Amino acid sequence: MSTATASRSSTRPAAAVPTARRPRPAFVPTAVLLIGAVYCLLPVAWVVAASTKAGSTLFTSFTFAPSGSFFDNVGELSDYGGGIYWRWMVNTALYAGVGAGLSAGLSGLSGYTLAKYRFAGRSVIFNVLLAGVLVPGIVLAIPQYLMLAKVGLTNTYWSVLLPSIVSPYGIYLARIYAAAAVPDTIVEAARVDGASEFRIFRSVALPMMVPGMITVFLVQFVAIWNNFLLPFIMLADDRKFPVTLGLYTLLNRGATEPALYSLVITGALLSMIPLVAVFLTLQRYWRVDLLSGAVKS
Repeated sequence: MSTATASRSSTRPAAAVPTARRPRPAFVPTAVLLIGAVYCLLPVAWVVAASTKAGSTLFTSFTFAPSGSFFDNVGELSDYGGGIYWRWMVNTALYAGVGAGLSAGLSGLSGYTLAKYRFAGRSVIFNVLLAGVLVPGIVLAIPQYLMLAKVGLTNTYWSVLLPSIVSPYGIYLARIYAAAAVPDTIVEAARVDGASEFRIFRSVALPMMVPGMITVFLVQFVAIWNNFLLPFIMLADDRKFPVTLGLYTLLNRGATEPALYSLVITGALLSMIPLVAVFLTLQRYWRVDLLSGAVKS
């Protein structure tokens, strides 16, 4: 009987093992992403192609057909106004670099304070910051001009730097990041060891907040680099202009001097290179942070 049972069980078909299904390609999201990429990159492609054309062929040749006048355009742009374009680039680097650096430092300290300390009015301050995030910069430009005019700082570098240092969004982002990235137990352990509050922030909290501070720096750097309205209101001396305002003046002169259009396009292309370089340089901090988090978990 046992032999018959064994033979019967041996002839029974084995249960089918379920096979893992291959994920279906998401055509709709991929198509949407491709359309968005084309929409974003098409103007860049036009700027690259147009910067290679001379002023005489800028509007007569095919839009995306490149030419061989790029270096001639760069030379003419460098010679225009005694090289004032490069002065605009240096001014922009000063406004964006110093302003974003000070803003990241202030945002980090303020965000850490709001996240790790309990004091009267903390919720009110945080809610005011949230309201400040919703206020467009154009609404504050005229009041800022009037306040700086009272102390005689208009038409100076400070008139562009000072309003760029305080960023409600940067403080909000730093506060959220500090609350998530800096454990309370580590802060308490540092206090037990006798470290001062500023040393705890500088030596313990700040290294943990580096990816968040890099994000604040990049957001502010791009915002200040592309800022037009604030310098337009504050500055009258063209030697203090950032590149956005300087190219705007060249564009206005292009109505009477059409040859300047090619210089404006070439200047716009050159002004994008520092932004790309900054992003490629600083993105490693995000990658390192993600890898370290994966290893720790």
